[in-house]
Amino acid sequence: MSNAPSPPAATSCSRSWSVSEDSLRRYVNYASERCIQELLSASESGDGWKVLTFRNGVEISRKRSASLHVFRSRWLLRSVSPQQFFMVANAIDAAKQWDPDLVEAKHIKDLNDNLRIIALRFGDASKPLFKKREFVVYERRESLDDGTLVVAVASLPHEIAAGLQPKNGSAIRGLLLQSGWVVEKLEDDSCMVTYVVQLDPAGWLPKCFVNKLNTKLVMIIENLKKLAQTCPVEREM
Repeated sequence: MSNAPSPPAATSCSRSWSVSEDSLRRYVNYASERCIQELLSASESGDGWKVLTFRNGVEISRKRSASLHVFRSRWLLRSVSPQQFFMVANAIDAAKQWDPDLVEAKHIKDLNDNLRIIALRFGDASKPLFKKREFVVYERRESLDDGTLVVAVASLPHEIAAGLQPKNGSAIRGLLLQSGWVVEKLEDDSCMVTYVVQLDPAGWLPKCFVNKLNTKLVMIIENLKKLAQTCPVEREM
């Protein structure tokens, strides 16, 4: 698209890009808007999605995108308002559910009130999937006119991430292609939540883990629900 900034050329010695704050903001605005549209599409459409399991009120489905898979979980949360769940639908709380050995989570930069850059680092005690992995992600939070709440989280390109946050020693820079939540308001302070995640097997997801992802997604949903129930109820956004 014409409004997407052209990344500056990377030097062969640094393998990182020095990006101005204005160019960074324009790039992340464009990338996060595209991610939000993909999340909304996933929450509305059943085309191409294969249901893998349905248990405890949670539907887990999968869809192939090019050579990779996108996973989607959908569930109805009763007596949990959209605002309550919105408070725990964030990159840091989700990372803690994926693996509790999250040794560092810090805000690198706020690009505006609803868009920020976050660094996540897992330690030596993490399971093999996350052991010594680092992620540099954006998190964008939006409230739509119909009351739907959307949170989009995805990795920055490696070259841009390296310019913002140099890799820590022997850590491995992971890649989260896209993830996020769509929280739809229902009656009686309940909500329908769609959680979407797309992982890069070449970057950080062993293929043998794919079959275990169903159980992990259900656990993440249940844990975030418990966290949301402890949050105060807010009637207005």
